[in-house]
Amino acid sequence: MYQALRPSRSEFVPVRNLSYHVRLWGEPSPDRPPLVLVHGWMDVAASWQFVVDALAEDRFIIAPDWRGFGLTDGGGVDNYWLADYLADLEWLLDHYAGESDEARPVDLVGHSMGGNVAMHYAGVRPARIRRLVNLEGFGMPARKPDEAPARYGQWIDELKSLHSGEKALAGYSAVDGVARRLMKTNPRLSQDKAGWLASHWSAGQLQPDGSTRWQILGDAAHKIVNAHIFRVDETLALYSRITAPTLMVEASDDSLQGWWKNRYTLDEFHERLKSVPSVRIERLDDAGHMLHHDQPQRVARLIEDFLA
Repeated sequence: MYQALRPSRSEFVPVRNLSYHVRLWGEPSPDRPPLVLVHGWMDVAASWQFVVDALAEDRFIIAPDWRGFGLTDGGGVDNYWLADYLADLEWLLDHYAGESDEARPVDLVGHSMGGNVAMHYAGVRPARIRRLVNLEGFGMPARKPDEAPARYGQWIDELKSLHSGEKALAGYSAVDGVARRLMKTNPRLSQDKAGWLASHWSAGQLQPDGSTRWQILGDAAHKIVNAHIFRVDETLALYSRITAPTLMVEASDDSLQGWWKNRYTLDEFHERLKSVPSVRIERLDDAGHMLHHDQPQRVARLIEDFLA
């Protein structure tokens, strides 16, 4: 089993009628801004442990479990909206970095969905972000307005599927099954890290027959498609308002090609990035979408060098 070099501590913060679980490392310092790490879809804050352990210097780090993931409750909703993550992040920054005139800019790092949230938030509240790092957060393929009616219909149909139990997440007879699933999804993930992640990514739940099933700590409602089509023009407007120097880190495995084929490409994403006033793109070799698991030392070095 992987042994954490810098164990985290947990606390729960009131955020918009939810009790938000947050992992913390280090102590606040008047000399350095807080470092905020936000995870991706179907992930948890503990996923950052390998990168935190690889950092050369100790600093105050804040990593929340997004609503409906990890130990943060989802509030009983049956679908989730990007805008809620933006507001949740604001509440968390108010708590840890101050409000209004007392607010302190933070360094913000996001992976995948968290990278998308970070980019959007930095466009909404540019003054709150000192430096911005996006790990594999590419947004979505462009959509046309005439796709909206079918999209709303798909959203309704998927809600019905959720309520009928068709979208329930699979359970596992032992935590080792969760670890094997993680390694199947990411062949680069070593067994010791997979076992450690599985113990934070899932929890044992007692069944009616007295047995225990290990369930993923993610609300199945996250599987529901967004009702609104993705608007590139809105995204570019947000990107254009980012004032923080921005680092985009991409894995050598082309995630977009794997997900969308030629429907959405890295070239198209790079064209969107031209709207960001100050952006640098780095490519990480021998890494897939979960690059913070595949190459934590190199990810940590890229982050620290950029934030220096």
